[in-house]
Amino acid sequence: MKTLTTLCMSVALMMGAGLAQADVSPAKTVELSTSGAILAFDKLDQTALAQHPKATIVDTELDESYGRYIYQVDLRDDKGQKWEVEMDAATGEILKNRQDD
Repeated sequence: MKTLTTLCMSVALMMGAGLAQADVSPAKTVELSTSGAILAFDKLDQTALAQHPKATIVDTELDESYGRYIYQVDLRDDKGQKWEVEMDAATGEILKNRQDD
């Protein structure tokens, strides 16, 4: 019985951790953008590119983390350096701007 309880608690913790940050589905992404709950992706992209004007966008991702939508943009500058910029998708506030290994 104790083993079953421990197993259930472990599964619950792992599920909770998975809910802390999750990719937003394409359908939900469209809904959020259309409703105005998050900024338009071109505006968010421009905000990221303003941080590194000589860079190009390599990848983007929208995640939900603790009820907040986070837009992550991976960039590569003209020297080949990778950058990761994370923003609050609703406000455009820069949350992280760091070199990526």
